[in-house]
Amino acid sequence: MRARALAGPAALAAVALAVLLALRPLSTSRALAIWIVLVAALALAALYRQGRAHAVARTSRFEAALRGSAVPAVQPPELVRMERELELGIASATHAHRRLLPLLRTAAEARLATRHGIELDRRPDAARALLGEEVWDLLRPDRPAPADRHGAGPSREAIVAAIERLEAL
Repeated sequence: MRARALAGPAALAAVALAVLLALRPLSTSRALAIWIVLVAALALAALYRQGRAHAVARTSRFEAALRGSAVPAVQPPELVRMERELELGIASATHAHRRLLPLLRTAAEARLATRHGIELDRRPDAARALLGEEVWDLLRPDRPAPADRHGAGPSREAIVAAIERLEAL
């Protein structure tokens, strides 16, 4: 409890007591009783204000436990790995040939087999017709290794088009 917060009201109560005792409109015992009630009311008001300020500023441990800690959203590791494969495949022709395009080819094989009953290796003409020329060129099983191993991989637009075509199957 702050002394300054009580100093003004306490001084006012002391002045009121002095006036009551000086003028004698009431008996001394009654004036002291009024003064004690006034001081008690001021003290209770100050305690109430302090308790309110303290309650607003601090939450209980129970409430904090219920609220829990803020956990940042974490992407699934598989999604992070796929994003990395896409970026590396676009940046490097060798990475695209060895890692990215085989992943896309596996996805195409699964999609063709489950939706159309076509195996990529056994019926390449039917797979080519469903995939389209651009996507087939990226995903064909006999795709040659890149001439420039250190060059860029397929463009982002070509990869996006291939993924969209696979999703449309």
